[in-house]
Amino acid sequence: MARKAKIVRKTTETDIHLEIDLDSTAASKIDTSIPFLDHMLELFARHGFLKLVVKSKGDTQIDDHHLVEDLGICLGMAVNQALGEKTGINRYGTASLPMDESLCRVDMDISGRPYLIYKVRFERRKIGGFDPALVKEFFKAFTDHSKITLHINLLYGNNSHHIIEVVFKAFARAFKEAVTVNKKIEGVLSTKGQI
Repeated sequence: MARKAKIVRKTTETDIHLEIDLDSTAASKIDTSIPFLDHMLELFARHGFLKLVVKSKGDTQIDDHHLVEDLGICLGMAVNQALGEKTGINRYGTASLPMDESLCRVDMDISGRPYLIYKVRFERRKIGGFDPALVKEFFKAFTDHSKITLHINLLYGNNSHHIIEVVFKAFARAFKEAVTVNKKIEGVLSTKGQI
């Protein structure tokens, strides 16, 4: 069964078309209208070994907040839909990755229980025009709608760009491990019989 999903979300603040294919490594096509976020989602797709198609726009003339949050919502919904009954997946994923002076660890449980622990601090407020505080908003929206428990812990780092980049790369690697189908798992990896 194909593990893919398409989400279309249109509000008075944002207009988003997002597609995900968890088992395709075909080229992703990402145009969120926020260049820095395009870069982060490209990293997620590449290091998560998946295909992601995103076309979005929003009221970024006011602030990027609405669009970043709604993209997190859409990605979460798409992941939840693509995973279906979650049959045979590893469920848990962990990745610890370095990027220059930064080191980040991400742990996740595709548990059906949304929860975010986000321990990341930044030295400066903006990267170009992008506000690093929005990264937490993105992941909060993602966890709420994917129903995933996600722990993001920056162990150390100074450069804000490197910090956010290593967060997304570690997230991608942990995600790939968690969604990988394991032939040893019958049904779902839970004593309850469902996730």
